[in-house]
Amino acid sequence: MLRSWLITSSVASRSSRFSVLRRRIPFFSSSGDNKTTKMSGQGTPGGFSGNRASPHPRKPVSAGKSMYQGDGVYKSPNVFRNAKYPNTVMSQHSQASPESADESTYESPNVFRYAKSPHTVIAQRSRASPESIGSNIRRSPQSDAEMQHFDICKAKDVGHVILKRSLQAINREKRIEAERAKIVPQHIHLRPGMILLKNYLDHDDQVKIVKKCRDLGVGLGGFYRPGYRDGAKLHLRMMCLGMNWDPQSRLYDSKRSIDGAEPPKIPEDFIEMVDRAIQSSHDFLNAQSHGVNAASEVPKISPDLCIVNFYDNNGRLGLHQDRDEREESLRRGLPVVSFSLGDTAKFLYGDQRDINKAQEVELESGDVLIFGGKSRHIFHGVSSIIPMTAPKWLIEETGMLPGRLNLTFRQY
Repeated sequence: MLRSWLITSSVASRSSRFSVLRRRIPFFSSSGDNKTTKMSGQGTPGGFSGNRASPHPRKPVSAGKSMYQGDGVYKSPNVFRNAKYPNTVMSQHSQASPESADESTYESPNVFRYAKSPHTVIAQRSRASPESIGSNIRRSPQSDAEMQHFDICKAKDVGHVILKRSLQAINREKRIEAERAKIVPQHIHLRPGMILLKNYLDHDDQVKIVKKCRDLGVGLGGFYRPGYRDGAKLHLRMMCLGMNWDPQSRLYDSKRSIDGAEPPKIPEDFIEMVDRAIQSSHDFLNAQSHGVNAASEVPKISPDLCIVNFYDNNGRLGLHQDRDEREESLRRGLPVVSFSLGDTAKFLYGDQRDINKAQEVELESGDVLIFGGKSRHIFHGVSSIIPMTAPKWLIEETGMLPGRLNLTFRQY
């Protein structure tokens, strides 16, 4: 009897102690109380997990030698994520660097990304340079001349349907242009050695010139925006054919100094157009029967260089003289032959570099202006471009951007 009572008392004591132990260890509780954690480990801080067989918590999946506190949030042995910028990733060894903790994001041995501007990428070796952090790369005045390829025609939109005009509408536009050419005087003798051939370039010639200039302009030695050492830039895009002309040094060369590109050759079709235009000016002068010698007033040339300028609606060019060709060419008065295409330009010319004393004439698409002989050294420039004055058919058939395309042919 006594032995039985002792056994019963011992079992009850063990059961009581086991109940106390259960209350002290939360991992053995499967109740839904907020103060305890479920057996599955869901909702446990740090993603710990427990089970009946092993009451000890598992280590975190990305466990290392230490858990870092503060702004650096532990992710893996070699990677940190900044608490202030969760998408910022930097290496462990750079986490302690005050320069990179908040400003830069380590990505590879040679590349950094700014946390404040994640799309900004700079080389690691230039990270310490005050000139390259948070600012654009400094360029020389020559490389700052906007060397990107410039397309004078609109890019074709992918996925958009562009309705073209019918052949009937195009022919109607051509008839209107032809009637307009009959009304407007065909030739104007502005002054000795200066002839304006109105609407001289026909429909096909204008389309051909724009398309060819576009193809040459996007290639090597194509359009760019010239600049000067003082930071000033011309209000136009320029491309040279045959020979390169540097507006800064005012010299001709076989290559342009800004990138070493060789200028494209002058297309044979362009040379033939120049020859026909000079002959037309001779025919006009001879028909005037004023006793002038057309060949001496407007000498013929064999153009070996051409400067192509594209003016947008804000383009302009100050009064200047074209006298950078050879002395013999200038002495003989070999003319400059200018083709105009696109929007109308207000052209100024005079004997002095004075806008108030200069005369003005509007150069429309298809006009050809020739000045040589006694007018070879006139001051001339473009005061403004008149928007939306280009022929509709030229814009639709070539996709030319709003503005004026001008080609000036010379003989060096």
